[in-house]
Amino acid sequence: MSSKKDKYIQLLDKAKSLTTKPGCYLMKRINDSREEILYVGKAKNLKARVSSYFNNSAKGPKTEILVSHITDFEFLITENESEAFVLENNLIKKHAPKYNIRLKDDKSYPYVQIDMTEPFPRPVYTRRPKKGKGTKLFGPFTTGSNISEVLRLLIKSFGLRDCSLSEFNRRKRPCMLYQIKQCDAPCVGYISEKDYLNNLDFVSSFFTGSSKKALNAIKERMLAASEREEYEHAAYLRDSFQILEDFSNHSFSQNVESSKDQNLDIVAYYIGDVEIDISIYIMRSGLLLGHKSFHFLKGDDELESKDIFSTFLFQYYLKSTESLPDKLIVDEEHIDFDIVKDAFKSSFEQVIEISKARGATKKLLSLTKDHARESQRFRDSSKDSVWIGLNKLKDLLKLPEAPRVLECYDVAIWQGDSPTASQVVFHEGKPDKKKYRHYKLKELPEGNNDFAMMREVLSRRVKKDDLPDLLVVDGGKAQVNVFVEVLKEFNLDIPIVGIAKERTNKDQTFKDQEVKSSDERLIIPGRLNPYILKKCPSLLKLLVNMRDEAHRFSRRLHHKNEKKRVLGSWLDQVHGVGPKTKKKIRERLDIPISELKKLSEDEISEKFDISLKIASSLHQVLIKSS
Repeated sequence: MSSKKDKYIQLLDKAKSLTTKPGCYLMKRINDSREEILYVGKAKNLKARVSSYFNNSAKGPKTEILVSHITDFEFLITENESEAFVLENNLIKKHAPKYNIRLKDDKSYPYVQIDMTEPFPRPVYTRRPKKGKGTKLFGPFTTGSNISEVLRLLIKSFGLRDCSLSEFNRRKRPCMLYQIKQCDAPCVGYISEKDYLNNLDFVSSFFTGSSKKALNAIKERMLAASEREEYEHAAYLRDSFQILEDFSNHSFSQNVESSKDQNLDIVAYYIGDVEIDISIYIMRSGLLLGHKSFHFLKGDDELESKDIFSTFLFQYYLKSTESLPDKLIVDEEHIDFDIVKDAFKSSFEQVIEISKARGATKKLLSLTKDHARESQRFRDSSKDSVWIGLNKLKDLLKLPEAPRVLECYDVAIWQGDSPTASQVVFHEGKPDKKKYRHYKLKELPEGNNDFAMMREVLSRRVKKDDLPDLLVVDGGKAQVNVFVEVLKEFNLDIPIVGIAKERTNKDQTFKDQEVKSSDERLIIPGRLNPYILKKCPSLLKLLVNMRDEAHRFSRRLHHKNEKKRVLGSWLDQVHGVGPKTKKKIRERLDIPISELKKLSEDEISEKFDISLKIASSLHQVLIKSS
């Protein structure tokens, strides 16, 4: 009997001795005393669920791959399924298992935020809203809604401040915006706080469904400016009015027949051939404002896909940094309402009601389902799904499963010395920036040697834990062979590919007479001819993005060092500048030193948010260095 079969029999015997109570299980792989948690799951009946992994019941390819890596498991008992639901989320957060879904938002959405604790509060555009007492939050707004431009027009139309709090407190005289009638200069007391807050209320009303109130106020200001013969200001208000009215008609026309105070999220999913797509429609103050989309590998059967959706729902709202809805509308066939309700009730400070679709929300739920289905259809038809690319890699490299974690390296030499290398990591097609690394390499006596430097960076990398599923080299066959040799030295079996461009001279028979054409090629060890990546657009996009990201990350280290070197040459000459102020100046320096020398002391003070005394010292040192 094979050792693999023996392993399954031993694990099945162990699983049959489990309790029939609910709880969570952790599937593990143990290699040379090193333990790795591969998967965390929950179960209504631990004995039945865990046994199903190792008996002869039908399993999908995803589960087959998981089971092939399992060498042991452990379990935790809970009082009920709701507790198992919450515990599963905590264990996933703690262990980050390879085979559980990784929840990453596809994008952050814009908000308008007002901190009412500030003097003369200002509306701010943000994608990372902060919650807190005294904070007003409007949104989220859909991407492409031009909300930043809309907010700018509202601020200038009602004369609100648009400067930072430090600049506001420092100002002794009105800025240029006051001169052109786009700010009422609260910084120098030209408007009372009561009148200012009244103007601010118009902006708030615009984003809470009462846009007509704000638009009427702008129209009145426009007519009054015209009567005072301030025609330029009147024209500005007229143009602003038109843009704001168009935005209002477009964005708020999707109002649903429901309470104006309702804050809802409508959530639905669609299961395709390979993936499950999840869509969330966001409704705030009775207004349908936008949506979010996610997609993951589907479960082995409909029940497991339903379980993936329930787990997603819980994880998404538990980690959300945005304003939570008062109610979730979910299809009754998609989740077990009682279990999810109990889990939400025990885990959230804010009460979130989970409800079935009724009345007007039925139409929204149907729309959300259609969106999930259409998102998958569009992605598949445009070959944009990252899983198409990852599965193509699996086929090309004859791997047992699609690689999920990929690392790409770029070696760079700046101005003939200081060799560095960058390491970027992509997880399921998306950058995992926490795992990015820079390497400072040895300067060799014989000069630059790309191959020796590549050997050094990989030799240093493989000594660390958490190795990837696939290594990507920016280069051709020679560079790939260097990586192959290093892995052999360390007795490691990690797949390697290289990405390189093949340039060919123009074909004189072509009528369009293009100068050159280029194809990205995938270099695979042991394969005679490279794979032309344009045959698989999804894989081409993934690998080119990785290579470009490795170049970008490598350049960032160079720019950081260069800025530090240039700044250090004169900033250290300025007396009375502490480390915090130096850091602030370095962070805010976004123009060449030659341009900085042209600024006045006042302009330097305002740019770096520093005192006039320090600005004066900086100015003197800059002038002397000319």
